[in-house]
Amino acid sequence: MASIRTMSLDEVTARLDGMLGASDVELGADASALADQLLALSEAILEAWLTARGESPTNEAVEGFRLLALHRQGARGEPSFNACRETCRELVFHHNLVRLDPAHAEVARRLRLGVMVARHLMLFIGGKLEVAGLGEFCCAARPLRQQEATAHPTETV
Repeated sequence: MASIRTMSLDEVTARLDGMLGASDVELGADASALADQLLALSEAILEAWLTARGESPTNEAVEGFRLLALHRQGARGEPSFNACRETCRELVFHHNLVRLDPAHAEVARRLRLGVMVARHLMLFIGGKLEVAGLGEFCCAARPLRQQEATAHPTETV
């Protein structure tokens, strides 16, 4: 599988949006390749996290997947990062589900669900890059909401 290295999170978002907007026919026609691309885009998301921390992303695999190895590397010294472990595992699940039966009647739905999970991962990582400690509250973004509340108090008339 070709890695999609050196992509910004904005580029990853654009690729994910393109997959999300594709028709069922387009998704079904190239399901296996799209599943591989989705996994590579997810790896690119974690690579952005590691690069921002000054680390070189690993090429190792955990349980046969580089994504899981990247997650393990990214979680070292950052306990809140474990909040996205199940997200990474779900991405592997969607990849395997599509690759197992790319002609399945639900393959387009399965790919779209995988894309939504990848977007969730991207939002988590993007938030972690902006606000230290976001992972302690997962994607509920409680610290972000608290900052907004103090910066922009609700006006009463």
